[in-house]
Amino acid sequence: MLPTGVLFVNATPALWQDVAARLRPFIARQVPATDVDDVLQDVFLRLQRGLGSLRDEERFTAWLFQVARSSVSEHVRGRARHPVAPEVELPAPLSDDDRNASRSLSSCISLFVAQLPSPYREAVTLVELEGLTARETAEMVGVSLTAMKSRVQRGRAQLRLLFDRCCEIAIDARGKVVDFAPRPRVCTSCK
Repeated sequence: MLPTGVLFVNATPALWQDVAARLRPFIARQVPATDVDDVLQDVFLRLQRGLGSLRDEERFTAWLFQVARSSVSEHVRGRARHPVAPEVELPAPLSDDDRNASRSLSSCISLFVAQLPSPYREAVTLVELEGLTARETAEMVGVSLTAMKSRVQRGRAQLRLLFDRCCEIAIDARGKVVDFAPRPRVCTSCK
């Protein structure tokens, strides 16, 4: 049998362990195993804060489990509002070879950008190379934001075609260049 509220005012660690042992299975049936300790701790905090307002000490056990039910409900609602993303394994950092391949290929970019037709060359240069936003670039050039976004996308697509004609490019799952090889007799820029 659980103690009454009066005994909890000066509770010993053994008393808290007894309550935890009784509450843990109740909580574990309602929340994931990884969250049981968090909910149990919340129950203990609520017990400490609300113990002074307990009127009928004979109903301590019922009150204790009501506090636990409230804590569980709040925890479940909180998880529903703010779902935790599953743990994702982070990709390995780029190796020196990967960085060198990316740097070598990026040195070719300005040569390829110069080959783009005028509106696309201007859009890609300002947005991708100089780091301006599409909105800033659109205002600077005097076109709508939609037109600028379209120019940037078309310029990127044309750049991709130029790179694909010149080089075989290997890309990892993150979309980063990990290797490239110039195609024979086609590319003189990327050597």
